[in-house]
Amino acid sequence: MHLLALAVLVPAFFSWTAVILCVVGVHVFGQAITLGYHRLLTHRSFKTPRWFEHVIVVGALCCLEDSPARWVATHRMHHAHSDESEDPHSPMVTFLWGHMWWLLVRNHSLHHRANYERYARDVLQDPFYMWIEKRPWSPLWFYAAQIVVFAGVAFAAALIWTDAAGAANFAAGVVAWGVLLRTVLVWHITWSVNSLTHIFGYRNHDTNENSRNNWLVALFACGEGWHNNHHSDPACCTVRHRWWEIDVTYLEVRALGLIGLAWDIVPRRNERAALAMQAVAAREAAHPTKATAASVPPLDALGRDHGVMPATRAQG
Repeated sequence: MHLLALAVLVPAFFSWTAVILCVVGVHVFGQAITLGYHRLLTHRSFKTPRWFEHVIVVGALCCLEDSPARWVATHRMHHAHSDESEDPHSPMVTFLWGHMWWLLVRNHSLHHRANYERYARDVLQDPFYMWIEKRPWSPLWFYAAQIVVFAGVAFAAALIWTDAAGAANFAAGVVAWGVLLRTVLVWHITWSVNSLTHIFGYRNHDTNENSRNNWLVALFACGEGWHNNHHSDPACCTVRHRWWEIDVTYLEVRALGLIGLAWDIVPRRNERAALAMQAVAAREAAHPTKATAASVPPLDALGRDHGVMPATRAQG
C-alpha cells in the first residue's frame, strides 16, 4: 500500500480536486475508525440508529483496518492488558512494534475463537458483522468497491471537459490521492495513537499503564491523542479533561445528537455518579418506604458497557 501510494508522485495524476479529496477523506474515513470502530463499537460511548452504524462501519472497512469484530476485540484486549505482555501493540517492546510491526506478525491469540467470545461477543450478535467475519476477504472487497466508485465517478465527471485519455488520468489521480494515499495517512494516524501516545506526552491521571496525552496526535486524530484521559475513563464519550484539550470527535457526536443520530452519550465518571445519585433521590421521593442503600445503581447502568468490556484494573 505504501508503494502504491507513491503513485501521487506521477505528475499526470496531480489535480487539486484529487488533493482536496485526500484531505477531506482523511477526516471522513478516519472518523469512521475513531468515531465508529472506537467510540461506538468498542466502548459503546453513544448510541445511533443501526442503519447509520452500518454506514459508518462500511466507511471504516474502506480504510482497510480489519473487520469490525477483530478491531474491537484487539482494542478491548489492549485496554484489559495495556502495556503488559498480553497487550497486542504496546510500544514498550519497541516503538516500531507498537506503531505497525505487530500487524506483520501473526498473533494467534487475536484470531482465536475464545478471543472473539471474550472481547467481541456483542459485535458478532449483529448479522452484518457476523457475515463479514465469516468471509475473511470481505474487507478487501469493500476496499476494491470504493476504488471502482471513485474511479468511475471521476472518469465520468472528467468527460465533461476532456477526452477519454484525460479522463483516465484524472480518475487515476483521484484513486491515487483520494484512496491510496488517504489510506496510508489514516493508517499512520491510527497507529500513532498506539505508539506515540504511550511514549510521549503528559499525564492527567495516574493510570496503571504508560498512556500519555499528546497534542500532536490529538490534532491529527481529532482528539484521540488525549490518550491518558481516555484510559482513565474508557467508557466516556469525550476525552477532553482540560479546557485546551479539544476533542473534535466528541463535538461531532454532539452534532449528530442534535439531528437525532446519536443519543445516550456517555458523560464522564463523576457526572455518571451524580446522575446515579439523582436517580436514587428521585426514587426515594417517589417511594420513600422502599428506597434503600442497596438501590444505588452501579455506574455501568449509566453508560458503561453493560458487561461488554472485560473487567479492567482500577484506573485513575
